[in-house]
Amino acid sequence: MDLRANFDQGLSCPIPISDYPNVLLAHGGGGKLMHQLIEKMFVSSFNNSLLESRHDGAVLNCNGVKLAFTTDSYVVHPLFFPGGDIGTLAINGTVNDLAMCGARPLYLSAGFILEEGLPMETLWRVVQSLQQAAAAAGVQIVTGDTKVVDKGKGDGMFINTAGVGIIEHNLEIAPARVQRGDVLLLNGDLGRHGIAIMAVREGLEFESTIASDCVPLADLVLQLLAAGIEIHCLRDLTRGGLASALNEIAEAAQVHINIDERAVPVHEDVRGACEMLGFDPLYVANEGKLAAFIAKHDAERALAIMQAHPLGAEAQIVGAVTSGMAGLVTMQSLIGTHRILDMLSGEQLPRIC
Repeated sequence: MDLRANFDQGLSCPIPISDYPNVLLAHGGGGKLMHQLIEKMFVSSFNNSLLESRHDGAVLNCNGVKLAFTTDSYVVHPLFFPGGDIGTLAINGTVNDLAMCGARPLYLSAGFILEEGLPMETLWRVVQSLQQAAAAAGVQIVTGDTKVVDKGKGDGMFINTAGVGIIEHNLEIAPARVQRGDVLLLNGDLGRHGIAIMAVREGLEFESTIASDCVPLADLVLQLLAAGIEIHCLRDLTRGGLASALNEIAEAAQVHINIDERAVPVHEDVRGACEMLGFDPLYVANEGKLAAFIAKHDAERALAIMQAHPLGAEAQIVGAVTSGMAGLVTMQSLIGTHRILDMLSGEQLPRIC
């Protein structure tokens, strides 16, 4: 569909037409242009109270039962990478979106868009990955769809998933709940997924293989909830990394977030790869990392629970919500100065999720 045809018919658009070529080429999201597209076109058009939460999924009240519902599409290239593939990515990404709503993931759908000529062995390998990842995450794939597109139109395979989970507590976990005094925790090191993808894509070789951190985070979140931790917001750090996620939350909650660069865990091999490639690990995608905004009185207890879990052994307190300018994210650097962490104008690593 040519968007310009609509303008020729006199329809107004909330984003200037001159911006569209860049917006539509911003594969993967996470940058300013994609953020603008989502906010000014999709959210404004479909506006409702559920979308207004700006969360990883919608929280629905169905006859007294609280459910979380989410959807996502996966267009990663290459299809297979150290630590996972498009199948494990699709399962874990959807499970994690449900977990960020504070839900216990239960059921998923899987829609496949397959390019003509895709080897059956490749498809079978991905299907097996989906099955194994679903079993490991404790979810079932209960419905789906398959379409085939012409050769050259599908980049091998795209997968769309939707997920449903049940919320078994009375907390409201959402960006709007973030408030001054909250403490920010990460469950581990940053940047491994994005660098793993880039290394395979570009044929780069490092001293040791950097593997994606693609894992399901639901069990870690459920342990925090079972312990009665006062969680205000959770966000998995996928496209756009930590910095983009914090900007979205700061804007949604109208708060100021400050982090300490010295406390942010980044493995030396990832840091070195980022320096070589010109990337900032704070903006690089992850598939097994979350940011948790916890009430101050529960922060140390939450940290102990995280560090006792296999997926939180490197967890750290990295920042807090402070009294600074609303909607702003800042960072105290390694040398003690402060700088603004803005949302990127474009993408560091396109097509990695």
